[in-house]
Amino acid sequence: MRLKLPQYSGKDYFVWAVTLLPFTMALNSIIFGSRYFTDGTIFLPTTLISAFVFTLDFTACGAIALLLRRRMPLEEQTSRRLFLMIFCFVDLSGVFLLTLFHGYEIFPSFNYTFNEKGFIWAYVCMAIINIFLTLLMEGISRYNNWRENLKETEQIKKTFTQSQLLGLKSQVNPHFLFNSLNTLSSLIQEDEGEAEVFLNEMSKVYRYMLRGDDEQLVTLQTELKFISSYTHLLEKRFGQSLQVKLCIEEEDLEKLLPPLSLQVLIENAFSQNSMTKAKPLVINVCSKGEDEILVCNNRQPKMISNDMDIESGLDNLVAKYRLLNCSCVVIKDEEAQRCISLPLLREKGGEA
Repeated sequence: MRLKLPQYSGKDYFVWAVTLLPFTMALNSIIFGSRYFTDGTIFLPTTLISAFVFTLDFTACGAIALLLRRRMPLEEQTSRRLFLMIFCFVDLSGVFLLTLFHGYEIFPSFNYTFNEKGFIWAYVCMAIINIFLTLLMEGISRYNNWRENLKETEQIKKTFTQSQLLGLKSQVNPHFLFNSLNTLSSLIQEDEGEAEVFLNEMSKVYRYMLRGDDEQLVTLQTELKFISSYTHLLEKRFGQSLQVKLCIEEEDLEKLLPPLSLQVLIENAFSQNSMTKAKPLVINVCSKGEDEILVCNNRQPKMISNDMDIESGLDNLVAKYRLLNCSCVVIKDEEAQRCISLPLLREKGGEA
């Protein structure tokens, strides 16, 4: 079983390694004076003993620091936590110093008796070192947290960019464009008025997907306007074989979600399922309550070949919610239908 030592900042034992020798030498010079450096029978054993005592003290202080951080993790509790840490460290270090000073009396070869003045000097120095190390560790811990948050933010931006490119790739490609233009061409011959409506909806779809802003979240109302245009293109292409039904509570319209989220779910549904006029693919998008939206479709699996990325859009959406620290996207597959629960957020940067 591997022993895991307590670490407050992630750099604890690097700091320990840097301060160990200077501390032991300074402490023993206070206790023994010049004899520490001139007498080899004192220098080596006392250095090892004091190093061992310092290591125990350092490890115990690390454990206390972790315990206090778990008990008081909030930002507004920082001052109180640091005060308690320093108080505990100074007291604990006093116990270790007292043990060390009296422990040296056990060894006759050291020819040492307890020196109260030396103990006071060592205790004062130890208290100063404790205060310094406590503030240093807190600073290192905060710096590491800042770096982790920065890394996470960059990862979120990267994931959103990838998801936007993925959504773009799934629709802005020759196959989709060809089908849309082919449908438009047929409508022009059959009904010029309907063709004009189709072209208008098509421009809205591409304008939304090719928008130039960097918004990570949009309102559900904005997403639904896009979905209305998007499904118009699909329904003109597939006719009554594909039916998308919306039932959204008005109170949910101003809540937020990542852009193109519903498009990913709808595309996932019609990409994996067959559809005919006799057996249409029905996709229901409705409010679920508790800040969630539910997207369900009947399952009519079709044979899929040479398409390993069929679930990549959904996987990317799940990863996006995970990075936003939101409630998880819940996917429930049953024999007859698939339902996906999508969390809604109330404000940017916060969970619903």
